[in-house]
Amino acid sequence: MTSHIAPPAAPTAADVPAPAASRAVGDDSPRPGSPVSAELHREQRVRSFHPRKGRMSDAQREALSRLWTAFGIRVDGKRVLDLDALFGVTEPLPVVLEIGFGMGDATATMAAAEPSTGILAVDVHTPGHGNLLRRIESDGLANVRLAEGDAVVLLRDQLAPASLAGLRIYFPDPWPKVRHLKRRLIQPEFLALALSRLRPGATVHCATDWEPYAEQMAEVLGASPELENLYPDEEGGYAPRPDWRPVTKFERQGIAKGHVVHDLLFRRR
Repeated sequence: MTSHIAPPAAPTAADVPAPAASRAVGDDSPRPGSPVSAELHREQRVRSFHPRKGRMSDAQREALSRLWTAFGIRVDGKRVLDLDALFGVTEPLPVVLEIGFGMGDATATMAAAEPSTGILAVDVHTPGHGNLLRRIESDGLANVRLAEGDAVVLLRDQLAPASLAGLRIYFPDPWPKVRHLKRRLIQPEFLALALSRLRPGATVHCATDWEPYAEQMAEVLGASPELENLYPDEEGGYAPRPDWRPVTKFERQGIAKGHVVHDLLFRRR
């Protein structure tokens, strides 16, 4: 995985810069406790998510209000991000994009285990942002930044070509109904966009507990000449479950229902 790339020494929690307006994209940070604003979703295209607020605890709301400026950006498509500046480093840091981090506990665990890798975690779930911000503070994580909004806009308009060292998509909405299959995130068009932002050697790691979606993921990823399956000889081309990927809430729920979890690990050529 990306943590095996030889990176510069990672900053410590004490090195995290104080909140500054330059860290955000523009001056339109989200209102603490609000869902993603509707104006970010005016484009007429099929999306793989619905903006959602959910119920927030007082601690999550407080963390969102106090820590967002230091660690969060709002996806607005206005300018390309300077990832080194975003993470507050002077030497290049390999950055992995995680799409859909839920409550962020798995993200925080992985970040603590690989401090030399930056994790840019994007989601539209407001309580999850608050919870991950709490973990960033409590665990002293200097290598996590949050993004609120549409991952497609983030990839297309705000990340430079070949700027990412990895892509992680764990347990995305399976959209199981036939009429909703077009809403699944892992589609050829999305993959082409994502690959344009991945540097050679970058790792693509997907996981799902929905068998039909796993098959779709394997088909889409396997059809790309720009990707190499790291486990081509395993049944179905699926990877053994990596011990460094924490068990997520969605994974536990799927297992409890008798679902089989599939991981897919590919490398960009």
